[in-house]
Amino acid sequence: MLSLSSAQKSALLLLILTLVLFKTNAQGIKGTIKSSDGEPLPYATIYVRNIETGTTSNAEGYFEYPLPLGKYDLVFQYMGYKSVVKFVEVSNGFSEVHVKLAPQTIVLRDVEIRAGKEDPAYTIMRKAIAKAKFHQQQLDSYEAEVYIKGSGRLIDSPFFLRKQIAKEGVDSTTAFVTESISKVKYTRPNIYEEEVLSIRSSGEDNNTSPMEYLKGSFYESKLGEAVSPLSPKAFAYYRFEYLGTYKDQEYEFSKIRVIPRSKGDDVFEGEISIVEDYWSIHSLNLKTSYLGIEFLINQIYNPIDNKVWLPISHQFDVEGTFFGFEFEYNYLATVKNYQIEINKDLDVELVVIDEKVDKELAAKLESQNKNVNTEVLEKMQSGKEMTRKEMRKLMRDYEKMESERDTARDIQYVTNVKIDSLAFKKDSTFWQSVRPIPLSEYEIKGYHKMDSMALVNKQEAEGDTIKTKKGKEGFKIYDLLLGNTYKIGDKTHLELESPLLSLNFNSVEGYNFSYQLAYTKTFENKTWLEVAPEVRYGFSINQLQSKLKTTYKFGEQNVIVEGGRYVYQINPEEPIIPIINSLTTLMLESNYMKLYQKEFVVVKVQKKITDKYRVNVSAEYANRLPLENQTNHTWFNKKDRAYTPNAPANVELGNTAFLEHQIFMTGLSLTMKPWLKYYIKNNQRETINRSSPELTLAYDNAIPVSAAEISYHKWSADLTHSLDVGIRGRLSFRIGGGGFLAKDSITFLDYNHFMGNRTPIQDIDVVKSYRLLPYYNYSTEGAYFNLLTHYQFRKFFFSRFKFARKRGVKESVFLNYLGTESSLNYTEAGYSIDNIFRLFRLEAVAAFQDGEYVDWGIRFGVAAFLEEMFNFE
Repeated sequence: MLSLSSAQKSALLLLILTLVLFKTNAQGIKGTIKSSDGEPLPYATIYVRNIETGTTSNAEGYFEYPLPLGKYDLVFQYMGYKSVVKFVEVSNGFSEVHVKLAPQTIVLRDVEIRAGKEDPAYTIMRKAIAKAKFHQQQLDSYEAEVYIKGSGRLIDSPFFLRKQIAKEGVDSTTAFVTESISKVKYTRPNIYEEEVLSIRSSGEDNNTSPMEYLKGSFYESKLGEAVSPLSPKAFAYYRFEYLGTYKDQEYEFSKIRVIPRSKGDDVFEGEISIVEDYWSIHSLNLKTSYLGIEFLINQIYNPIDNKVWLPISHQFDVEGTFFGFEFEYNYLATVKNYQIEINKDLDVELVVIDEKVDKELAAKLESQNKNVNTEVLEKMQSGKEMTRKEMRKLMRDYEKMESERDTARDIQYVTNVKIDSLAFKKDSTFWQSVRPIPLSEYEIKGYHKMDSMALVNKQEAEGDTIKTKKGKEGFKIYDLLLGNTYKIGDKTHLELESPLLSLNFNSVEGYNFSYQLAYTKTFENKTWLEVAPEVRYGFSINQLQSKLKTTYKFGEQNVIVEGGRYVYQINPEEPIIPIINSLTTLMLESNYMKLYQKEFVVVKVQKKITDKYRVNVSAEYANRLPLENQTNHTWFNKKDRAYTPNAPANVELGNTAFLEHQIFMTGLSLTMKPWLKYYIKNNQRETINRSSPELTLAYDNAIPVSAAEISYHKWSADLTHSLDVGIRGRLSFRIGGGGFLAKDSITFLDYNHFMGNRTPIQDIDVVKSYRLLPYYNYSTEGAYFNLLTHYQFRKFFFSRFKFARKRGVKESVFLNYLGTESSLNYTEAGYSIDNIFRLFRLEAVAAFQDGEYVDWGIRFGVAAFLEEMFNFE
């Protein structure tokens, strides 16, 4: 007879109890959902009406959902099919439920659609749009539990990366699987909180997660980057077609086809069903695209507490090609256990009248309400009939009243995500017991792969497998050429930049390169120090130059001390990129970069007063020296071309050469973003890029002290902004001006210079520089005014064609102006095609002076959307 110790008996008893409990909890419903002709219905919704929770079937139409013992009222739903209600009792084990859904019977209303008559879809959508804000504000808050399951794979990749990708275990059969369970809470008007209770994931989602759509709402004007069919501007973007009305349970729904007036990245197309009389969303099947990536969104809503229609299931399919990588991802999300709190101000059902259809009633209502001075809340709670116009005005007034109560008007939205400490520690047994949607074979394979890799990693960590040799960490001799970063202590790093990346050519230094080190140290009080020495050598000028920059950051301010002997462009804004100048000089003998040398020491203090206001103060003493060309080397010897002198041509000054001299300069600038907006993510406040115009005011002066003879007082103002204009496009502009208040003694270095361009390459910022302006021709010691504008069309010429819009092609026009005493009203007008292959921009531009044509050119650049995507400043 087997003898057990006390500890073994306890363990055995615990195991038996666990098995008993697991068996007890192993009950619920399972089965299949098929069409009337026997075809499985993937991702059909199963809604448990009496406890307001539910799930969906998987891709094969199979479902398995654990439920406690009890009797349940089940509703089986699928878009385009009649719902089926089943009453099921769950006892021990899983109760099998097999359902067949018949196609939905859609009937046309007793309406007459003739040529010249308006489609009835328009009155339905006008009412739904009028009530969109009402539905958006209807809840003070809600809480729910969200389950998300996603899977995806890489279908194709650039040929030169396929072997490397295969080595990393990524193939076209499976690459990504994820499951998560979260508690979410929404608080009106803009607070979204998520607590991730459990998560299991393999692979990378490549930013295809549907959470942006889960947090958003089609009642908003925009969802993601696309205009909602319920936006106040919807009729400018969409046509609507009435498909019929159907009844399901005790409600009636109108089915509407959503047709973009012009297809593209910022619109939806598909179908949406509207609840009659409530004018809320019942279901939708819409698709949109962004940068050529297609998003298919399928949502089903149900009434919660018979008051508010909220989504209970979401299906997201994402597919596309980006920079040669073709992929597809599928997500399924179910929402259950809604706990809602109704906004007491809107706990009433308002009846909306379409004044375009019910003209007599609308006129009567408007006449009755015309002279009635009723408070907003009284109107809200009256429950009276009102026209769409009155409804929109009422909601605007209500939102204005709410905004005045809001103490944080600059906060656009708040998102806080908390991950439970045990979220990643749940095993497959746990997921099997709570998973509302069975895994497909494809997803099971992905998890098996993840578990196998986890086992290998564990064995390697425990020394059970042969470890591959790794090179020693630390300095390697080739780091002198390739660069590297080293950790040399606690919060202390040393970065060595590659000199190969700095190898360039100009007519003054010849071939040149620089070598830079950066020592950084973060202290306990979160202050930060960087010491960065740099040396530069030019082979033709045969000079070694060097400088040292020290930056100390504490709180919201930086102190920078820099000094040395170095070469700089005459325009301190550095209008030409060194590598571009190298190519134009060596290949075209066009040495656009003009340089001088200075021996200097400068102190700068940069202070952020708030996110909206920044102040910069500087003081510099410098000995400035002229430089001349030292080489005539080119790659192609053209006898009819020669390098221009290093002293640039200028129409005001003629000879821009200068003698060695000293200068002591001070500067003060104030940058303001007065209407800046924010969002809060995980309790950290972040600014919303381009949510406010940016105004910079600057004052600089040179003081004649000691040997310094230069003396002047100079001012400038610069305003930039980018904003949507109407429904059709986006306007970006930069407007500025300045001049000298006094100028007792100046050199050409102190003139006002402008961001010219003579190379085929254009800056990524579309309003940063001119396209054809000579770099220094119109530099001035007088007053100036400059304006750069860029307007991107939603639809213009090529973008009218579907093939171009599907590839994200955008078209723009731009107009630039420079006004100085001698520029003769220099003007540029141009046209550009943007997002070519998602990466490039092509521009054609012509220049005029006093209305007379003077020049034209073609410019290439990086796609303008990348500037906003990566927030280049």
